[in-house]
Amino acid sequence: MLQTTRLPLHCGRGLALGAVTAALLGALQAAAQTVPEPWPVAGRQGVILQVIVPMALASDREAYRVQIGALCAGRETCFVNFYTNSTAAPLALPLPEAIANEATAVLRRSAKQGTEGFRWSCRLALPEPNCF
Repeated sequence: MLQTTRLPLHCGRGLALGAVTAALLGALQAAAQTVPEPWPVAGRQGVILQVIVPMALASDREAYRVQIGALCAGRETCFVNFYTNSTAAPLALPLPEAIANEATAVLRRSAKQGTEGFRWSCRLALPEPNCF
C-alpha cells in the first residue's frame, strides 16, 4: 500500500509564500544591478551643476533622463550643464578648458518660469533643431 503524508494546510501556503518572496527578492536584486552609476559632479557654479558624462553615453537621451531624475530629485528648479572629459583632465571649478570645450547638453528647469528645457550641443551632430 502506498503511504502518503498529509501536510497541514498552512505548510502549503508557507511554501507558496516562500516562492513569492524568493521571486520578489530576485526581481529587486536584478533592479538594483541595473541602476546606473551616478555621473561625476565637478561642482556647482552658482545654481548650475557641472556634470561629467561618460563618453559612451554622450548622446544617449535615456541615460540623461535617468541621471537628471537623480540629480534633480525633489527640486522644482534644477540647472545642469553636461560635459564629456575625453582627456581625463582633473575636475576643478572653473572647469579646465579641455572639459569646458566638450559640452554635450544643458538642462534648465525653472519653477519661477514654469518651464523645462533640454538642449543638445551642436558638436554632437545629432539631428536636433535647437542645439547650442
